[in-house]
Amino acid sequence: MFVTVRDNNVDQALRVLKKKMQREGLFREMKNRRNYEKPSERRARENAESTRRVRKLMRKRMEREGF
Repeated sequence: MFVTVRDNNVDQALRVLKKKMQREGLFREMKNRRNYEKPSERRARENAESTRRVRKLMRKRMEREGF
């Protein structure tokens, strides 16, 4: 991943880089890899994340459709 610096504006380039890293999920990945996570804990976390995503989608769908 790279960002071009225009007119010696390093602050703007850093902002763009951080936004790209956020979009790619690198910050979340670094946070998750900070400590070792047992495979069973990883599966439990991923299942919980999946459930949260599905519930959020269902909530939005219900608001849209009005049921």
